[in-house]
Amino acid sequence: MNKADQKDKDRRDRILNAAADLISHFGYNKTTVADIASKAGISKGAVYLHFKSKDEVLEALLIDATYRFSKLWFEAIENDPRGGLISHMYLNMLKVLDDIPFMAVIMRKDPGILGNYLKQPGNFFEQQQHSGMRHEFISLMQQAGAVRKDVDPKVTAHIMDIFSYGLVVIQDFKPKSEIPETDAVIKGIADMMDRALTPPEGGNSEAGKAILRQLYQKGLAEFETAKNNQRDAT
Repeated sequence: MNKADQKDKDRRDRILNAAADLISHFGYNKTTVADIASKAGISKGAVYLHFKSKDEVLEALLIDATYRFSKLWFEAIENDPRGGLISHMYLNMLKVLDDIPFMAVIMRKDPGILGNYLKQPGNFFEQQQHSGMRHEFISLMQQAGAVRKDVDPKVTAHIMDIFSYGLVVIQDFKPKSEIPETDAVIKGIADMMDRALTPPEGGNSEAGKAILRQLYQKGLAEFETAKNNQRDAT
């Protein structure tokens, strides 16, 4: 990477770091491009060299945070002897959640922070709606010996989607004061998954990891496509 490209990358990173801090504290609606520029220590015009609008800044932040989280999550799974089991996927998710604070906002689809962006047609979250748990993944994990063979893949995938989407929408049905901390909830989900899905003999974690490696590489390719599409639109 030459000096000019490195300068552009450093400036883009400063913009996204500033946006994450401001939006997390004040919300998307109250944060302006001028605020982001000031926080990043650059001019407002410099922001527009990278992004056409505040929406694009947020979408880049969402893509970047999701990518970095996925990378750390995959590394944690690889380093965990039982990382190829579904229960430990949840536990390793918890381990890296604190390293990418904005991921908590993404997982909750927090309306208090994301504000009017959630009403934008074709927003990041609408595009990701298709990405729930796939029963094909459960079937592959069964064949690999990482999930019990006597569970129904479609039912299991659906139940896991209920857990995942429930984390996002539960605040619409219960007062915030009655909702446990996210880390405690994920630990609870992991414990239930371990009891319900892990084969009696303990499960083949390494075979499960091999499946995850394939999915991770596919996810990396999708990330690069999304990143390039946004760059081309600027």
